[in-house]
Amino acid sequence: MKKIISIIVLTLILYSCQGQTSKNNEVNEVKESYKTIDGLLFEEKILSEKNAQLIDVRSPEEYNVEHIQNAKNINWNSEDFVSNVEKLDKSKPVLVYCKVGGRSSQAATKLSELGFKEVYNLDGGIMKWKGKKTFPSDSKPTGMNSLEFDKLIHSDKKVIINFSAKWCEPCKKMKPYLMKMKEELKAQTSLIMLDADENKTLLESMKITGLPVVLIYENGVETWSHIGFLSENDLRKHL
Repeated sequence: MKKIISIIVLTLILYSCQGQTSKNNEVNEVKESYKTIDGLLFEEKILSEKNAQLIDVRSPEEYNVEHIQNAKNINWNSEDFVSNVEKLDKSKPVLVYCKVGGRSSQAATKLSELGFKEVYNLDGGIMKWKGKKTFPSDSKPTGMNSLEFDKLIHSDKKVIINFSAKWCEPCKKMKPYLMKMKEELKAQTSLIMLDADENKTLLESMKITGLPVVLIYENGVETWSHIGFLSENDLRKHL
């Protein structure tokens, strides 16, 4: 009797382990169902894959200002994203990109879940890639130029520049305290908030490849910079 019980227990343990392994494999398959590649490899894929489907998953407004040549715009945040990508050929490679890589990674995951066999995501998005100048895009000069920016940062006050975008979640989190500080410190500091999408020419010349960005200038000289989310306390430490 004890032998029979032992055999049953052992069988259950083995079955459980196999089931767990299977589940883990499924999770790993989802995680590794697409590849995130750098700009150079992304460019190679565009040029070498004759059947590649190049998708810009940003908003139509962003796409109209600037996009990689021959890219089709399918907005990740639109309600009809899935129905639109379902029109693509699942057997052919799909290359996706956005501004900095967040939306495209989500879109790449969804494409893999929908059954697309070969999906590539641009690391760092078009912002990082454009900084390397590896491939032309359909872009137009927009916003402030370098000379105008130079005049902006030459002041008798300390100047804080913040580059952000409406679609950028960390930017949204920082905006309330930046607005508060702008009013609070206006006597001794100029806090200037610039929309990255409205000043693409400037961002390209400054080689800015991520958002949000905070830059501090004194007499036209950059004294400190930060890319990514920054708390109010951390920013105040550098003023």
